[in-house]
Amino acid sequence: MNLPKTLLFVVAGLTSLTTSAEMLWNDNSLSLLYGRDYKVHYSLETDDSSRSVMTYEHVSGHGWGDLFMFADYLTSDAGSDELYTEVSPRLSFGKLGGRDLSFGPVKDVLAAGTLEIGNFDDPDSLTATGPHFMNKLAGVGFDLAVPGFTFFQANLYHRDNDDKADNEQLTLAWGLPFALGGESFLYDGFLDWASASADAHPSMNFTSQLKWDLGARWGQPKALYAGIEYVHWDDKFGIKDGTFGIDSNERNVNLLVKYHF
Repeated sequence: MNLPKTLLFVVAGLTSLTTSAEMLWNDNSLSLLYGRDYKVHYSLETDDSSRSVMTYEHVSGHGWGDLFMFADYLTSDAGSDELYTEVSPRLSFGKLGGRDLSFGPVKDVLAAGTLEIGNFDDPDSLTATGPHFMNKLAGVGFDLAVPGFTFFQANLYHRDNDDKADNEQLTLAWGLPFALGGESFLYDGFLDWASASADAHPSMNFTSQLKWDLGARWGQPKALYAGIEYVHWDDKFGIKDGTFGIDSNERNVNLLVKYHF
């Protein structure tokens, strides 16, 4: 696969799409990560547990709602590579209807969607998704007011899966800034829980990042972070742990550097 060129094409196309519409705010970032305990290898003949990841992320707010998208380009020490992209627009019923829909901890109600695009090295069909797929998720989202958090989202989806039976998904996402010893930190992440289907086991992916705001030390807060990402993934890709001798319970620590622009 010519993934570096594909990654640049995806990033350029998605950036062009979002900048063509008026934005209320936006943020872009590039991250570099490295971890040594990735599970579900690309081939039965290789050990792909050590991988480097380059990630582009974009998030923006609009008069119609918000948009989050990212592209991961992963390479393993064994020579395998992978491109995975998600595009997640949400339409705000409150903004589009010109009404305040807040109640209790709920600040807004949104129509939520996600497009998942995968391109894997998968000669032995280990991912349970196929080497190339495009999954379509649609449902409802909620922006929640949680003390101390800059944002907290809950999204409920029906998954229209490309290469396996449909199922449901709950996604939580959050951002929690805090200070410790005079230094600024950010704890953010997501939780994806996917239900069982006719051909997949239920799975849970809890991924979070603890980052030190290095940019704040020289007067540019929220520009440069360093820290760790921890992945706690049960039954990765819907593969029940131990099936055909595959270890699909991932407990993976990544070192990371992240630059916002």
